[in-house]
This record gives sequence, structure tokens and C-alpha cells, in this order.
Amino acid sequence: MKKKDVPMIPNRKSSLPIIYGNTPSFLGVPVLDISSLHKKLDVIFMGVPWEGTITWGSFSGCELAPRTIRHASARYGGFLPEYELNLFDHLSIADIGDISVFPNSPVKTMKNILKAAQAIYKNDSIPFVLGGDHSINPPIIEALSQHAEGSIGIVHFDAHLDNAKDFGQDQFARCSPLHRIAQNPKVRKKSIVQIGIRGPRNSPAQFEYAKQMGAKVLHIGEIRKRGMEAIINDAINIAHEKTKQVYVTICSDCIDAAYNPGGPADFNGLFPYELFTSLYELGKTGIAGLDYVEIYPPQDPNSFSSHLASLAIIYALVGMAARKKE
Repeated sequence: MKKKDVPMIPNRKSSLPIIYGNTPSFLGVPVLDISSLHKKLDVIFMGVPWEGTITWGSFSGCELAPRTIRHASARYGGFLPEYELNLFDHLSIADIGDISVFPNSPVKTMKNILKAAQAIYKNDSIPFVLGGDHSINPPIIEALSQHAEGSIGIVHFDAHLDNAKDFGQDQFARCSPLHRIAQNPKVRKKSIVQIGIRGPRNSPAQFEYAKQMGAKVLHIGEIRKRGMEAIINDAINIAHEKTKQVYVTICSDCIDAAYNPGGPADFNGLFPYELFTSLYELGKTGIAGLDYVEIYPPQDPNSFSSHLASLAIIYALVGMAARKKE
């Protein structure tokens, strides 16, 4: 299949590579076994179908999202007319499918995530990770810290600060990844940027902790006053200051709930345009990894949130393609 002809190919979905069941690879890229990677790949996709402790309600179903995001991506190609660029002209990409998780053991699951991310970085490739809940990224950043030279900056899109030390007795809860990430000695705390923070599901203690560690919180009020272009320029400068690597983590609820039916009920958020253009700019300035988490397919029968995630990822990839082209 010629990538430039995508997506206008009849019955395209039925001809895409399959990673399991009837689930295609992301954007129809080649499927590889993690044990047979080769050093000619810019980006490698992997899914982490992990659902840990629920911090609100009783069930979210975000372990199903790697599948629904891949199915949504079958609708799309790699060309964005607004940038006059096709990502497949400049990037080599593969999909290694989903890693094994252990529903009764977050410790074993985190070790599996670390092992898979280590293999991707050892291949000199960049991981793009489909979650899963938001607890999955600290082991990915740990793998980056083991592989790459220099300090690491973090760009975190979210409604919530996610820096609690634990949730009850669970140190791996989805409300705590930024605390775990900040414990990594290679992560420069003053190069942690949190974008889109808003609403009453953030606590004063979390806000104080963010300030104490030196993270830059760019909340929704500041975004509305200054505009997203200025905000993302600041975020890029802060994340790249005294660092050599920048990792991007995206919670679906950074987007306003009106555009994110498969996410938490958090309103007053970013518009899709603001996230998409931000990810393009981040990709263009250089990133060392990305994850998209917290989509709840059972509450989103039309998979709108999975389509939004697919588009967001494509914008980041086109930004990386623009960087490589230049």
C-alpha cells in the first residue's frame, strides 16, 4: 500500500497489518516483534493496556484504549495539508503491539513497561505509547534516563497535577506519576512544564508541591489570557533549558470534556486545535518520547476520544517529520 494514497483506498482497514484479533497497527505501519527490532526506525508504537487503581468512580476501562486508538487510526493517513507534509516521507515507523500486563501486580507491569522501553531506546528509536492509565510513564522515562545523555525535561498536558505521593496505599496510582517522575535524578525539576491544569480536582498540597519542586504550571487561566502560541513557546523553552531530552505525556482530560466524551468530566479545557498545534511544535523542536493516556472506551461508543488521540499523535509525528526534513 502506498502511504501517499492513504486514506483514500477502498477497504483499507481490511488490508492493514494486524497486531492481534482484528486490531490493525497504528496508521497501518509494519508490525514487528520486540525481539527483532532493527536500527532503521525513527518511532516505535507500543500499547500498555493497564488499568490500575481507580481514583474516582468504580470503573474507567482505559485498559481498552490501545485497541480503540489503533482502530480509529485506520481512518487516517500521514499527510497534513496545513503543513504540506506527509510524515511517511521522512519517518520510519513500526508497531510492536501491546506489552503484557499483570492486573494483580503493578510492580510486575511497571517492570514490563521498563523492559519494552529499554528495547526501543536501545534500538535508537523513540517510543510512542498508547495507554492505559497515567501511571505508565515513569518506567518509560526511567528507560530514557538509562539510555540518553544529559538531563530530561517533561511537558505534561493534563487537567490535573498528578503529583500525589500515593493514593491510599498505592504508590502507582494514576494520580501520582509526576511525583514518581520527579524522583528520577536525570529529570530536571525546573524543566517540568504542566499545561492546561485547572479545576477543583487539584488539591492545595499538590499545587504547593509543584511550586516547591520548581515545576512550571501553565494553568488554563494563563492560557486564555496569553494564548496557546505564547504558552507553548514558553513550555518548549523551559523544557529544553539545560536538558538534552524532552518527553511528552498527554492525559486526555487536558481537552475540554465537550470534545472528549471518552475522558473524565473536566470542562474548561483546551480545544483540539490548541493541543494539535502544540504537539506539532514540540515534535518540530525535538522530543524523545510521547504517551497518550486516560481514554475510557466504554463511555464513548463512537470512539471520538480515540480519534482525537490519533489526530494528536499524527500532529506530533508531522512535527518530527518537519524537523527531520529541515
